[in-house]
Order: sequence, then C-alpha cells, then structure tokens
Amino acid sequence: QVQLVESGGGSGQVGGSLRLSCAASGYTVSVGCMGWFRQAPGKEREGVAFIERYSQTRYADSVKGRFAISKDNVKNTLYLQMNSLKAEDSAMYYCAVDARSRCYLLIPARFDYWGQGTQVTVSS
Repeated sequence: QVQLVESGGGSGQVGGSLRLSCAASGYTVSVGCMGWFRQAPGKEREGVAFIERYSQTRYADSVKGRFAISKDNVKNTLYLQMNSLKAEDSAMYYCAVDARSRCYLLIPARFDYWGQGTQVTVSS
C-alpha cells in the first residue's frame, strides 16, 4: 500500500526557511506526479508545487521564486524547500501523489494518495 509521511514542519520566522520532507513507501517517486498542497483554517486546499518523472516542476504564483520542490530517487523522498517565508505561508502542508505519468490537473481531486500533513507556522 502507498504511504506518504511528511516531516520537517514546525515554527518558522518571517524571512526564514524550512524544508519539508515526504518519505514514500509502496510508491516510487521517480514515477508519476508528486506535489505539495497546503490548507489554512477556513480556506480551500491549494496546490503549492509539483514535480513529475523527469523533474519538471510547476509552482503556484504565490510561492514562485521562494519555494523549490525536488526529489531524491535513491531515498524515495520528496522535498519542499521553503525560503523567504511569509506569515501567509502558515498552513497544514500535505504531500500527494497523482499516479499518472504527468502532472496535468493540479487539483486535490486528481491526486490518489495523501500524507497525514505537517503543520507550518510562520511568525514574526
């Protein structure tokens, strides 16, 4: 069975950095589309960053230039490097998988598997 386990969340400061990790089992990160979503209280879950088989990436406009998604095929782990943090980055962050070969429809309903989430709180 596919299992995704996020880690690396916690408290960050405005302008600082955090790196989130997503350890995958029962799924190979070198295949298909993997991504990060986030959801703040009272808000819709939104796509943040995505990466597909050959490491092509896509980002939400709100994080472009600040966040970087990557994966380590040997460790079978997905990462999200979060730089220049803003207070509005505070949310629960989820790792997700679309088992199809390409990242196309970057909406929650497209994704087959989800991690439990890791909380990120950014403050001054």
